[in-house]
Amino acid sequence: MKLNDYFKQGRARVWTETFAIVKAKTACLDAFAVIRDKNEITCIINQAKMKEHRCLAVEPDFRIITFDMVLPFALVGFIAKVSRALAQDGISICAISAYSTDHILVKGKDVIRAVNCLKSLGFIVEEDRAVTK
Repeated sequence: MKLNDYFKQGRARVWTETFAIVKAKTACLDAFAVIRDKNEITCIINQAKMKEHRCLAVEPDFRIITFDMVLPFALVGFIAKVSRALAQDGISICAISAYSTDHILVKGKDVIRAVNCLKSLGFIVEEDRAVTK
């Protein structure tokens, strides 16, 4: 399948929860994602649970958009096309790749514009009530 085929009727899901990206002393066990590199530990956690963890730095108010489809490792340019379209709309993202799909985090204030941008690329976006206000 070609890159553009993934944008025709591709599915994306906006999570209801608000998340924070935190720099932590230790991994947050209930995190959406934990990234450990040689310099730091970064966790993406439900913002409502942030008080339970010792955070060194916090960037709050993110919403997760999951591309609800299997994206093969050989697929080239998927996130590049998504990030380019969002960048042209002035929307900053944090991208995370899982084994078979990708996720982006956008600030809560930008989620409606991000959803509209993804729809313009051809995605069917599952929205919760918080997004459609």
